[in-house]
Amino acid sequence: QVQLVESGGGLVQTGGSLRLSCVVFGRTFSNYAMGWFRQAPGKERAFVAGISWSGGRTYYADSVKGRFTISRDNAKNTVYLQMNSLKPEDTAVYYCGALRGADYYYPNQYDYWGQGTQVTVSS
Repeated sequence: QVQLVESGGGLVQTGGSLRLSCVVFGRTFSNYAMGWFRQAPGKERAFVAGISWSGGRTYYADSVKGRFTISRDNAKNTVYLQMNSLKPEDTAVYYCGALRGADYYYPNQYDYWGQGTQVTVSS
């Protein structure tokens, strides 16, 4: 049984920052590449950022490049998403996932998901 638990969401003003965390329980965390996705009301789950198992490669959606940073600490079984210069359009539920397939960008490539954490950016 693999469990992913996200935390760190909340309400922040435009231009503010948040750091999301995702802790993985039950499997060897360092075996998995990881990704962050987000889902706004009425929209599909969308890729935000991904990181290889070693942390040596990272990937970002164009909409967050230069503002968000993904990182991981394999000793703590944790992946992070540092979000700076937040905008109202970043408002969504944010999910972390453990990648099974080869393509970071599609949700169906992920084996496991967390329960999500709400991020709300006020204007």
